[in-house]
Amino acid sequence: MNTVYLLLGSNQGDRNDLFEKAKIAITLHLGHIVNQSSLYESEAWGITDQALFLNCVLEVKSNLDAETILQKSLLIEHELGRVRQQRWTERSIDIDLLYFNHDIILSETLTIPHPEIQNRRFTLIPLCEIAKNLVHPIFCKSQEELLNECSDTLKVWTV
Repeated sequence: MNTVYLLLGSNQGDRNDLFEKAKIAITLHLGHIVNQSSLYESEAWGITDQALFLNCVLEVKSNLDAETILQKSLLIEHELGRVRQQRWTERSIDIDLLYFNHDIILSETLTIPHPEIQNRRFTLIPLCEIAKNLVHPIFCKSQEELLNECSDTLKVWTV
């Protein structure tokens, strides 16, 4: 059984409803959600002149491999109205694969751990809530240590 950490994000439409629909689809197609952070709202990262984001982190137990989880996550996003335009723009739902066990995966389609974890408070804060001692397999630091060292200054707060 694989342990997978996913980040959900949304800044369009009924964000709470989209999260509920995403969690149902994740349970049906990816695996069992065993832990979930609180919901956090944050300023947009990258392109900052857009609506606030809602985020949360899920811990999922799955029999699927990482590549299959990525492909099924992309299908869930599409089914929930995600239209990919340019990077960091508004979206109905985003499902980022953060960690897959303690694996390091570098392929044409997938990089695990997610290459921006250490730079994003909106990811690290909910991760720390449910897995603060989870060690990043490349940096050999806990999520809590990464958060303490993070230079991101965007505001993140619980909803």
